[in-house]
Amino acid sequence: KSQGKYDEAEPLYREALEGCRRALGDEHPETLTSINNLGVLLKSQGKYDKAGPLYREALEGRRRALGDEHPNTLTSIHNLGMLLKAKGKYVEAESLFREALEGCRRTLGDEHPKTLFFQRNLDALLANRKAAEKKDDKKADEQPDGQQPEDKR
Repeated sequence: KSQGKYDEAEPLYREALEGCRRALGDEHPETLTSINNLGVLLKSQGKYDKAGPLYREALEGRRRALGDEHPNTLTSIHNLGMLLKAKGKYVEAESLFREALEGCRRTLGDEHPKTLFFQRNLDALLANRKAAEKKDDKKADEQPDGQQPEDKR
């Protein structure tokens, strides 16, 4: 994956996941990591609809197996937030980012690299939302009487 050979990596990730499921079971932490990693790969390929169920499966399994505030569970929460952000679902993403960040603060502390990483991503999301809202406000101000621009199909 790090070499950008996503198409070659995907079958290997799937094979590793199936091996983990057979050998360790669906709820084993290594299996859950494989599920998460396949989701990360698919998201990086832009296959959001395929990544989503994997992120959710990893998150639900990690909540059950590891608890809500285990660092791997917090990573799954954050990863699902990143996917939702990529899909333009900013409100849902923000909620997950905040949950992951608060969990990191409680379990790892304010200065832990994971906490700081999650904080940066929340800050970026909020900045992007603010910029998008300003852009939308500007477009609305440019339309006379609040009319929408014409469809130019």
